[in-house]
Amino acid sequence: MPASVAGIFMSFCRKLSKKFEDPLDFDAASSVRMPIEEVKVMEYTIQELSRLSGVTTRALRWYDKIGLLTPSGRTEGGYRCYGRLEVDRLQDILYYRALGVELARVKDILDDPSYDRLAVLRGHLSALEGERERIQKLIDSVRETIRTQERDEIMSDEKKFEAFKRQFVEEKERLYGAEAREKYGDAQVDASNARVMEIPLEQFQEYERLGQEILDKLSAAVAAGADPAGEEGEEIADLHRRWLTIMGDKYDARRHRGIAELYVQDERFTAYYDRERPGCARFLRDAVLHWIR
Repeated sequence: MPASVAGIFMSFCRKLSKKFEDPLDFDAASSVRMPIEEVKVMEYTIQELSRLSGVTTRALRWYDKIGLLTPSGRTEGGYRCYGRLEVDRLQDILYYRALGVELARVKDILDDPSYDRLAVLRGHLSALEGERERIQKLIDSVRETIRTQERDEIMSDEKKFEAFKRQFVEEKERLYGAEAREKYGDAQVDASNARVMEIPLEQFQEYERLGQEILDKLSAAVAAGADPAGEEGEEIADLHRRWLTIMGDKYDARRHRGIAELYVQDERFTAYYDRERPGCARFLRDAVLHWIR
């Protein structure tokens, strides 16, 4: 989540919450408390909306130009003005931008006739609460590390890495959980996650080491123009088999081949394996398909 956009979004949300939480709203210019019915139809000039949201007037004009956020009307002087619906839409825009979604994609999402803002907000809330829980666990781990350092004590490696194993499981769940549960079922995915949390530190470190060894050997093989059906491919396919089973999952050759196919079908896997040298994901897929029967 880009820090600058996320900060703007959070600030905007706090201002909106404060502005509309009271059935009577305070008008600083007139010192008169206005009924909420008037607040709901309140309009902002582009400068006022910029101050409220933290979004520059230049960005708001650009949003208007590309049809992402169209003003509700114009003032007598020709200035853009925005109503409550536009304020809501800007809040949605900032949330998606904080998640790194491109503007063109944000526009497609918000303009979709089936877009249900309440359902989306509930989904956002659930995701944020999950992220808060993950971050809180990391904070607790860092605090405990600091306390032990201040007492000049040695924190056990198992305890130190417990939070990171949990983070590993949660990140895997976030990226691939929905698809894995649809394909293999909740019980199998939950059991796999539980095995990760229960493995000893040495086994987890071996999992990480094997994963890095696979990446290194893939990069070297692709750079050398090696054949996936050759000696290098056989070694990498075997390393990958060991890597898949080190967490205690039962090995299945057909499942292994299916996972390898995903490495070129799913751009997230491809990006992971190709992040240093393009072609690694395809080499791994081809090696597994050739050597794993």
